[in-house]
Amino acid sequence: METAIEFVTQYGYAAIVVLLALGIVGLPIPDETLMVFVGYLASEHILNYFLAIIVSFIGSVTGMAITYVIGRRVGSAIIEKCGKWVGLTPKRYDKVKNWFNKYGAWTIVFAYFIPGIRHVSGYMSGISNLPFRKYIAFCCTGALVWTILFISLGYFIGGRILQ
Repeated sequence: METAIEFVTQYGYAAIVVLLALGIVGLPIPDETLMVFVGYLASEHILNYFLAIIVSFIGSVTGMAITYVIGRRVGSAIIEKCGKWVGLTPKRYDKVKNWFNKYGAWTIVFAYFIPGIRHVSGYMSGISNLPFRKYIAFCCTGALVWTILFISLGYFIGGRILQ
C-alpha cells in the first residue's frame, strides 16, 4: 500500500486511474483503502473532490471493461483447462454460469462492495456472454456508487481521524 500511496502523491490523478484499473483486473492493490486515501487527499485540498470521483470512476470502469474483454475472449478456455486446479469442476462451472446468467447484471453492482467478487464479476460477465451494453450500464452504476461512497468516507471521516 505504501507504494500505491507514493504513486498517488507523486503522479496524482493519472496514478488513480492506473492503480484502480490494475486493482480491478486482479493485481493486489487495496482498492477501498486507495479510495479512502484519495478522499483524504481531497479533504486536505491536495486533490479536487469531484475530479477525484470522476477519475476514480474512469479507472474503475476501465478495469471492469478489461476484465470483461479478457473473460469474453479467453475465459471459458482457461476455466475449462485449469478450473479443476482451483476447485471449479465442469459441474460447478455450469452452475456458476447458470446462476450468473440469471442474476449476473445485479451481481456486478453489488460485487463492487465485496472484495474478490468485484474482480471476478467482470471475467464472469464476459464468459457468460452478457451483452456489453448491459454490462457497462450496470458496471457504471456500481462504479459510481462505489467511488462516491469510499472517497466520501475518506473526505469526511479520514481528515478528522488523522488530526
